[in-house]
Amino acid sequence: MKQLLAILFENEAGALARVLGLFAQRNVNIESLSVAPTEDMTMSRLTLLTVSDAQTIEQITKHLNRLVGVVKVVNLVHVEHVERELMLVKVCAEGDERQEIKRTCDIFRGQIVDVTTNTYTVQLVGPTAKLLGFLEAIGRAHILEVVRSGTCGITRGAKALSAGPKGA
Repeated sequence: MKQLLAILFENEAGALARVLGLFAQRNVNIESLSVAPTEDMTMSRLTLLTVSDAQTIEQITKHLNRLVGVVKVVNLVHVEHVERELMLVKVCAEGDERQEIKRTCDIFRGQIVDVTTNTYTVQLVGPTAKLLGFLEAIGRAHILEVVRSGTCGITRGAKALSAGPKGA
């Protein structure tokens, strides 16, 4: 089952390695991860996508909550959330195919961010299913290179993962 974990932890050397080590110890594969500092520069947020059973993720979550430096862990699958992924795709675009690729980009609300005489680089943002649909519509024969950010997610509404304002 798909699990999307949001982990807030102190932004210090070795903290990310400790968090990811828990997944390696349990032989759980990480499908994607995205990590960066938050609005509070002393904190980082890791969004991690994995496919695992609920019992394994529950055990990992319990261990994460005991790790030094981990502030909060939320499995976004269990709460209302929004998730998005960024993808850059370099496609071969020559002759009459250029217009067809441009139309496909428009249908998927993609942006052409770089143009050469025989290639387009397309940027798409959205749910993973949308990005995979674009790749299928373009056709594997046209794709030269794909770069994906990994899934990022955030809870809906006023509920926040952040540690809250300092002094609160």
